[in-house]
Amino acid sequence: MTYKPGYLKLLESRELHKRIITLRHHLEKCRLCPRMCEVNRIAGERGFCGAGVTLEVASSCVHRGEEPVLTGKSSVGNIFIGRCNLRCVFCQNHTISQPEGSVQSSWGKSSEEVAEMLLDFQERECNTVGFVSPTHFAPQIFEAVALAAEKGLRIPLIYNSSGYDSLELLKTLEGLVDIYLPDFKYWNADYAEKYSAAINYPATARKAILEMHRQVGRLRIDSDGVALRGLIIRLLVLPNGLSGSEKALRFIAERIGKNTFVSLMSQYNPVHHAKEYPLLSRTLEPEEYSEIENTLLSLGFEYGWTQDPVTSPNNYLPGIDFKL
Repeated sequence: MTYKPGYLKLLESRELHKRIITLRHHLEKCRLCPRMCEVNRIAGERGFCGAGVTLEVASSCVHRGEEPVLTGKSSVGNIFIGRCNLRCVFCQNHTISQPEGSVQSSWGKSSEEVAEMLLDFQERECNTVGFVSPTHFAPQIFEAVALAAEKGLRIPLIYNSSGYDSLELLKTLEGLVDIYLPDFKYWNADYAEKYSAAINYPATARKAILEMHRQVGRLRIDSDGVALRGLIIRLLVLPNGLSGSEKALRFIAERIGKNTFVSLMSQYNPVHHAKEYPLLSRTLEPEEYSEIENTLLSLGFEYGWTQDPVTSPNNYLPGIDFKL
């Protein structure tokens, strides 16, 4: 039986456009993320992330370096959204997430243009399509998804976020997203505040990930090894134990399940402002990563991916150690 993405089901039931109207109300009093800035973006006001009313696409590409269930034998079509609701001092994509000065005019895209990008990815035989850092532009993004769906988009949709998502937004997205791909960046609130300007990140991310799992459940994969629907959690291990990855894994095992797909990443690189912070000023020691990897195994996780801590900071590509 052919899988039908959630957004198609909502389109057929006429619920999709109702959700978009609900999302667009946020542009008048923005509560799309946990910061709850409540600015009127339609009137030109901008909150913490700096996002306005025009959707900003920093780049898009056919990507073959994501987790294998997302690319399959082909690829995933990724659309990288400009700006972010975090301020990670070590962000690898800081030129996109934290642009300095005026944003390039080429970033501005209409929903119609983004819809054509989605359809182009499908024509290029991408197995899935995803938005990277979508939270602050969710209304415009899903307007584009609706337009693309009306024109024949039919591949699973990935919502790749920092994990700093509000329950209010996520509940509006129920049924729209096929695959949630959140980060789980910190367990400790003080580190979250110091390094990402979000003291409530740990508690917020835990609630958000539980809600994501409630909506889509455990990852489902087709006969070709391609993800259709479900949750994948990314854990970027930081040096000196700053990410609290061991506690995060225990939380996932206890509250979500040991059959959860986890991508344990060792690709941390001290870029952007990281050199200014002594505890973040170096790459991981292999022993630091191995300790977390051992926790992953000892807790009984069987599904997911690990990376080589020696080579990954320079290539960013997930390596596969686990069998699906």
